[in-house]
Amino acid sequence: MFRTHTKWDSILAFTAMHALAVVALFHFTWKGFWAFMVIQWLTGGLGICLCYHRLLTHRSFTLWKPLEYLLAIFGCLAYQNGPIKWVAIHRLHHARSDQPNDPHSPTKGFWWAHMGWLFRFNEELDLYDRYKKYAPDLAKDPVYRFMNATHGVYQLFLGIALYLWGGWPAVLWGVFFRLVFVWHCTWFVNSAAHIWGYRTWAVEDQSTNNWWVAFLTYGEGWHNNHHAFLRSARHGLASWEWDPTWWTIQGLAAVGLADKIQLPIPELQERYARKQAPPGRTIPLPTIEDSFIDQAAVPKTGI
Repeated sequence: MFRTHTKWDSILAFTAMHALAVVALFHFTWKGFWAFMVIQWLTGGLGICLCYHRLLTHRSFTLWKPLEYLLAIFGCLAYQNGPIKWVAIHRLHHARSDQPNDPHSPTKGFWWAHMGWLFRFNEELDLYDRYKKYAPDLAKDPVYRFMNATHGVYQLFLGIALYLWGGWPAVLWGVFFRLVFVWHCTWFVNSAAHIWGYRTWAVEDQSTNNWWVAFLTYGEGWHNNHHAFLRSARHGLASWEWDPTWWTIQGLAAVGLADKIQLPIPELQERYARKQAPPGRTIPLPTIEDSFIDQAAVPKTGI
């Protein structure tokens, strides 16, 4: 078992951030509002959903490297950990989805899955030498090692730029309100999209397709689709399943910036569809190898 204890510093920091997000509501300006709107898309939509998740974690496509690094900085500005740690934790989630060692499963309650897990120190998730083995492809890249070590610093530069542009209201909306909004949208994928919604595919976990989570997270809420086809760059598989992240990937491909786009294999779709009723544990969980582009580097033990 790994050592755990309550991270009181994180609790205090998160409390302060939420308090400042509330303060932002009493200091509305149009500059602040548009800072929030644009930066939440850059950091949440492009940084987390497109880059951290579909590109870096699952290698659903490839991207022109300078643009990949830029989007990873946007991910750092979402303040959800550096790229190596974020990717490692998410890969562990898929390897152990809704099992006892899942980092964030609602089998321990909605609150735990949504944000409670963030307040418990865990050697496997919080020590670099432990979690880096789950993201060896990123850990061997010096640029990502630097970003992982400095991910919190970029927020300061953004805050200074916003203050010079729009004063404190721009900082309150563009940093604090935006961070709290993007956090909860992301966390709903871990919590709500494992509790409420419909199940198109009979994967061996509790993932669901949830329309309102998909709306808030640029298509990430089609979580049951995603758990069925981890490498797929497209999460909204039905014509009416809103997936702006997929549309963005298509746009990047159209101008030659994205390539090697992964989509569900028809034969695998048929296999899952045949077993979709009754719901339950009918298809084995994916292994952590399914998320890696370099499978030879994947640790075979300790998972």
